[in-house]
Amino acid sequence: MPIEKIIVLEDDLIVRKNLEQQLRRKRYEVASAETIAAAQELLSKDTFDLILIDVRLPDGEGTELLQQVQLRPQRPLVIMMTGFASIESAVECMRNGAFDYLIKPFSFDQLEVVLKKAENYNQLLKVNRFLSQEEEEVATELLGRSPAMERLRRLIRKVAKTEATVLVQGESGTGKELIARAIYRQSSRNNGPFIRVNCAAVPENLIESEFFGHEKGAFTGALSKREGRFELAHNGTILLDEISEISPSVQAKLLRVLQERELERVGGSRTIKVDARVIATTNRRLEECVERNEFRQDLFFRLNVVPIYAPALRDRPEDIETLANHFLHRFARKHGARTRSISVDCMSGLLSHSWPGNVRELQNIIERGVILYGDEDVLDADSLGFTPSQSIGAVHVDNTPNARRTTPAETNVTLPLHEIEKRHILSVLEQCGNNRTHAAKNLGISIRTLRNKLNEYKNNGSLEDIQRVDADASALDE
Repeated sequence: MPIEKIIVLEDDLIVRKNLEQQLRRKRYEVASAETIAAAQELLSKDTFDLILIDVRLPDGEGTELLQQVQLRPQRPLVIMMTGFASIESAVECMRNGAFDYLIKPFSFDQLEVVLKKAENYNQLLKVNRFLSQEEEEVATELLGRSPAMERLRRLIRKVAKTEATVLVQGESGTGKELIARAIYRQSSRNNGPFIRVNCAAVPENLIESEFFGHEKGAFTGALSKREGRFELAHNGTILLDEISEISPSVQAKLLRVLQERELERVGGSRTIKVDARVIATTNRRLEECVERNEFRQDLFFRLNVVPIYAPALRDRPEDIETLANHFLHRFARKHGARTRSISVDCMSGLLSHSWPGNVRELQNIIERGVILYGDEDVLDADSLGFTPSQSIGAVHVDNTPNARRTTPAETNVTLPLHEIEKRHILSVLEQCGNNRTHAAKNLGISIRTLRNKLNEYKNNGSLEDIQRVDADASALDE
């Protein structure tokens, strides 16, 4: 993370002017002060990334300001300077929160080394702060030994060794993010940050700020400077999840970042260099989006350097048993259930299902069975709401005292897959009272993806059901 704004607090005029001049040559924004009071006034008016503080000053000890800085919400890093070095003073400064300690006279080369360390530390600090707010990813491994998964692993190993931009395409629930994380873990950037942006979840008016950051006062509510996800991903990898959902204006700015490896924050004019590998994912066919003028062709070409397609679960049925047992054991531990195995009949039903929701659907069904019937040793077919001759549908839980099992939704497995998907989406919408927000959550997709699906059904002539949904949904809060 670049250090941008620096205060030089030094009472010696010659030393102060020399430091200002050298720092400005390196394109830092520098403010100077010769007293603690003057430095406090600067801090009250603006935010700074770093302060160089002389230990002895006309109105007190520099350690006083050092201690005050540690109490600030966005405290800058502090480098102490002194011409009267001692082990005791150095230890005191570091104990009070100083980042480093320089003994005068020092060369600018020495200072540059410390500034570089400060930049790396600054990025690490902000990346950790960002990641601590992210939901912990439970699944990290690509499971399965089917030919499709073996081919995928070989491709990941080849791609990971390069710096190429990767576009991962596939249906919802196929594990596109896991593929991106596998590329990151096997790459030379695995010691750098891995930053994820869910493009479909960020409001359109905020996506630019999320990508590129903003300066203080750039818009209403921008009370302080904020680094964007690309800056956080410097020297690492950034995952642009559901890239197809960003607006054309942001697409143009993203193209420039990919081409030039530089950006400006919203409301700023300073050009910031970024070095981040880009992996993008989408559950839509971007070629078709380009044809419909919904996605820039030049951006598609820039992203599609190495295309990877995540295989659907129906294309690797050999992995269903492995995945089902993995999810069973994970959720039994998570929910404190006693369930330890899946019955033969239950596994037969799992193997016969077409899985329009892919691995996520299998995961959700197993977790639901563990939650509802976790007091039993074996998860049987009734626990999942189906018999081996039936396909798994939406499960309706009967909470009456005499209720024991669930009833499957009627499903015609001879229909084409896209028709099964459409019926499943409309069925879930109906169960949710046509509240699209709730339906999207239950389906494991974004609200924007759900809208795109409904628009697709409209355009394909499936008007009756969709018009009914739109009519009902018009009275609901989406």
